[in-house]
Amino acid sequence: MSEHSDGRLSRRVFCAAAGSAAIATSMWADESSQTQGEAVIDLPVFKAVKVSMIRGNQPLLEKFLMAKKAGFDGISLFAPDQFDVDQARQAQKQTGLMIHNVNNAVHWKQRLSDRDPAVRQQSLDVMLEAIRFAHAVGASSILQVVGKVTDPVDENHDQVWRRSIDAIRKALPLASKLGVRILCENVGNGFCEHPQQWADYLDEIGDPWVGAFFDIGNHHSKGGADVWIRTLGERIVKLDAKGHDSQVGKNCNLFEGDIDWAAVRTELRRIRFTGWATAEVQGGDEARLREVVERMDRALGPSGLAGEPPRDV
Repeated sequence: MSEHSDGRLSRRVFCAAAGSAAIATSMWADESSQTQGEAVIDLPVFKAVKVSMIRGNQPLLEKFLMAKKAGFDGISLFAPDQFDVDQARQAQKQTGLMIHNVNNAVHWKQRLSDRDPAVRQQSLDVMLEAIRFAHAVGASSILQVVGKVTDPVDENHDQVWRRSIDAIRKALPLASKLGVRILCENVGNGFCEHPQQWADYLDEIGDPWVGAFFDIGNHHSKGGADVWIRTLGERIVKLDAKGHDSQVGKNCNLFEGDIDWAAVRTELRRIRFTGWATAEVQGGDEARLREVVERMDRALGPSGLAGEPPRDV
């Protein structure tokens, strides 16, 4: 398996080349800005909300307006067959709230790692459709769970590894053509449950259009989110933000579990992370969404920039 120190583009080099990295002044004055004797500049983390967190049956535009009023910088949608492209684009245009990401809506049911080749092809087709939808609405990424270990014979760890990499590589021509990154997630699927395994998996794909959509809460349950960040480094492109309570073994609201957020921030600064963090906690009305924004500010730091956040592709 290849090492991350080879000639491939890192997340930061790739983003900088695309003109998307933005530098902000220090956002956490109460914490040290030195790491191993070197000055570290805090970079902005933009806050997004999953559209499913916005409660109610109101039109999509109203959901965008509510998220904007609550203080979010962006929103994450689902595909395929969840939202109308024109309505999504109009809502984005009228509110200025960026659609930064699209989650594959069926990657658990139609898995890239399924034992049935026909299902694997369906899963690949859905991933391609999600990429097209993301491009159509201006999103820079899709979130893709790569598969699930279900049994030792027909869908084991090695099979999930090989089958998902094969499918993702088939999707790379479209992803690179349309400028949409495939951001992989491993959550509750029995796959790559150790940081170095996940790093090796991403390195074997070995393409700048593939990276990690890192879930802070889920990975905290597997040895500490800060430990994972330290290992994955610049393979991390975007974040899902939630808490985790290790005593009960469940994810939770930010600051209601035992995540060491200061340690998470330290590791994110060390890898010079900048970009999107999407809330994935209990949603609700505007007041509840505003509370989520405030907790994200405490956990990750405010974005700290005026105007629209930059696209990262």
